[in-house]
Amino acid sequence: MKFFANIGAYILLMLRVFSKPQRWRIFYAKIVNEMMSLGMNSLPIVSIVSVFVGAVIAIQTAYNLQTAPDYMVGLATRDTLIVEFCSTMIALILSGKVGSNIASQIGTMRITEQVDALELMGVNSANFLICPKIIALVLLTPFITIFSIGIGIAGGFLGMAVTDYITVEQYVDGIQYGFTPYYITYSIIKSMVFSFILTSISAFWGYSVSRGALEVGRNSTRAMAASCVCILIFDLLLTELLL
Repeated sequence: MKFFANIGAYILLMLRVFSKPQRWRIFYAKIVNEMMSLGMNSLPIVSIVSVFVGAVIAIQTAYNLQTAPDYMVGLATRDTLIVEFCSTMIALILSGKVGSNIASQIGTMRITEQVDALELMGVNSANFLICPKIIALVLLTPFITIFSIGIGIAGGFLGMAVTDYITVEQYVDGIQYGFTPYYITYSIIKSMVFSFILTSISAFWGYSVSRGALEVGRNSTRAMAASCVCILIFDLLLTELLL
């Protein structure tokens, strides 16, 4: 029963989150600030993970496909990064970094009665605190995804440059071979859905804190776990629907 109660509470919170803002000027300013704090500050970890995973995928593909045509290494690396890694895996990574940050930030505001103060002033605290975070990350996610794809392909390039499985020219030929533009659209759609999931669920658990500082840590962990599970479930659903 608690599971269904949480789902109902989440839906009711989202109805409050997406109500009309009271001051549009402040709302737009908060979206810009959240873009910097949630999106742009995540680029270093996205870069590091993408470049190394791109290199590993390229090297493992080259090792396991030594009897296949040389262009298959670049093609497999490119499609793996675009179709799955740069949307799903990056979302799982951000659920740990961004999601826990959102849950702990809102949870701390809850236990220090800052949320109650906003409500006393007549401010819709759910809309004021949560909606800019969701919009900011959903808008930035396509650019983060494309950035991750580029860095991952460059990582594969470096992986081939330091090994002797195939030449760099053969890897580049594989990157260009049989490209399907729809894969980019598919990856961006998934990443935007995942960003909404991890942001809204993390905000829900942070907003639900009620028993002191210890519960902030517990709810941050719950937020990360719930976000990861929902991302994987929707990854399966979107794959069935879009591919």
